[in-house]
Amino acid sequence: MVGARGYVARSEHLFTSESVSEGHPDKICDRISDAAVDAYLAADPGSRVAVETLVTTNRIVLAGEVRGPDSITHGHLEEVARAAVRDIGYEQDGFHWKTARVEVLVHSQSPDIARGVDATGAKDEGAGDQGIMFGYACTETPALMPAPIYYAHNILKSLAEARHSGAQPGLEPDSKSQVTLRYVDGVPVGAASIVVSTQHDEGLSTDDVREIVRPYVVEVLPDGWMCPEDVFYVNPTGRFVIGGPHGDCGLTGRKIIVDTYGGAAPHGGGAFSGKDPTKVDRSAAYACRYLAKNVVAAGLAERCTIQVSYAIGVARPLSLYVDCHGTARVDELKLETVLSESVDLSPRGLREHLKLSRPIYARTAAYGHFGRQPEPDGGFSWERTDLVDTLKSAFS
Repeated sequence: MVGARGYVARSEHLFTSESVSEGHPDKICDRISDAAVDAYLAADPGSRVAVETLVTTNRIVLAGEVRGPDSITHGHLEEVARAAVRDIGYEQDGFHWKTARVEVLVHSQSPDIARGVDATGAKDEGAGDQGIMFGYACTETPALMPAPIYYAHNILKSLAEARHSGAQPGLEPDSKSQVTLRYVDGVPVGAASIVVSTQHDEGLSTDDVREIVRPYVVEVLPDGWMCPEDVFYVNPTGRFVIGGPHGDCGLTGRKIIVDTYGGAAPHGGGAFSGKDPTKVDRSAAYACRYLAKNVVAAGLAERCTIQVSYAIGVARPLSLYVDCHGTARVDELKLETVLSESVDLSPRGLREHLKLSRPIYARTAAYGHFGRQPEPDGGFSWERTDLVDTLKSAFS
């Protein structure tokens, strides 16, 4: 089987992706940072935010630079952080939403950055930094996402929903999953192994946790995809009582492959969480996913990777590249032209097209920024497929 760039694809291979839950230390930080973004955008959609978070044993630290309304005080940001931790479900001796010490070190945005980014006179709004961003879509799942990361996310999401609802007592917030799928002729056909590690109450044994987790894994996977019993690993170390920030320090932006495509597609240089949508690290990556998903949804390719690049202070992208990995049913050079004409990829243009200047980001912090359902208030707007007719018409 000949693939993109002329190489011969393997007829059979394994591919693995991982996910981490909302209670993972790094994801707590992403959630707090994105909740800060939402707080600023709710008060002023034009706010500029770049907030990083660190968590460790009963300690939360926020740092970064912002430009927004004075109503968002350090005290308000502390409340935002505590509410995020409470919503995740941390009420443990080593990390508790009420008793954790919160330190806010957020300051004003550099005027040098503002000068290059702001629209002034005839100058359009420029990119907040240089960088490259990628988007990807494929036909492996109904969400047009790679299958390993799609199922890894959904296993943890189903466990979290059961924990929050009270349907499954004994589970605590911190957990991880890893899904290895077998591919035959480029198509996933089943799980070769599954790993789930989940924090749990002191009174549960390893066997107890295994039997709690099993039905959620089976329910998420397609029929007949469950891996053999000897490669179904649940809490392989045998115990996971101490978890969350009490067990491991967390930082914003350390799970960028979990946030995107599980390693099945390239990732640009920047994380998403804690950044307002004028930052192209976030908004252009969303736009690339939007374009790639619409290409695949329109039936123009089975797989599509899109890259864009920007320079700080410059409005127009420096490049747009489309790679359909040998699956394109149309000319890729023409497709690049059609895509660039269909959506204004300047920072202002893509933000307006996807209506990104809204408080819609805390919900993105766990279980992936991509492959989710568009929501009535504009959340996950980059998952819409409203360009399908335009793309089909361009190639009819």
